[in-house]
Amino acid sequence: MSSNAPRQPVRDLRFFLTVPHACSYLEQREATTLFLDPQESPGRGVYDALALLGFRRSGRHLYRPHCEGCSACISVRIPVAEFTPSRKQRQLTRRNADLTSHIRPAIFDPEHYALYAHYIRNRHADGDMYPPSHEQYRTFLTLDQEYARLLEFRLEGRLVAVAAFDQLEHGLSAIYTFFDPAESLVRRSLGTYAVLSLVNQAQQQSLPHVYLGYWIRDCRKMNYKQSFRPLEMLDGRHWRRMITM
Repeated sequence: MSSNAPRQPVRDLRFFLTVPHACSYLEQREATTLFLDPQESPGRGVYDALALLGFRRSGRHLYRPHCEGCSACISVRIPVAEFTPSRKQRQLTRRNADLTSHIRPAIFDPEHYALYAHYIRNRHADGDMYPPSHEQYRTFLTLDQEYARLLEFRLEGRLVAVAAFDQLEHGLSAIYTFFDPAESLVRRSLGTYAVLSLVNQAQQQSLPHVYLGYWIRDCRKMNYKQSFRPLEMLDGRHWRRMITM
């Protein structure tokens, strides 16, 4: 078990609860979200500390679920030094060996947005991110902070995927990945490949973890997270190895 507690106590911060709203992951459930005060700049030190407590970032907001009577959302992360890719993941890495990657700051790029809009229309037309818009994209995936980054993947110069992630003191935090839906038809599994690429980035930087956000046992869209072994889960204020899934 590892706690990875912040080196310094988090100073007094203000948080707010949203009103109950429809859960985005489980049908016929209500959700409540705990947000850091929007007036508080999501600076590196505060973010590093709150990430260890299960907070995630969406645009300028740091948040985590705070649902009465429900604890289905479990924060999970990959311990990089112990991670061993499965046979399928090794095959996937070889299958995507023709892609090039490049890290960029999380600023608006029309080419990125065009791919994002195409992805949302084709893969998530039934979700709360549809229809896509410039404003939605900017407030979700762009941020003028040094730690906010975009990892783009190209095939012979053509943009095929973008993975938004954050550079933390104790690891990399995967925010969101979008890709050309047509590429999924050639068995590239670009979402999984993006996570493998972040693990590789963390290994190169000697960072201990890659944070995957929340895992929900009964949510089919999150099943892919179970394929990364070993996996650690946040249990209260401590991270421990996830034994059964």
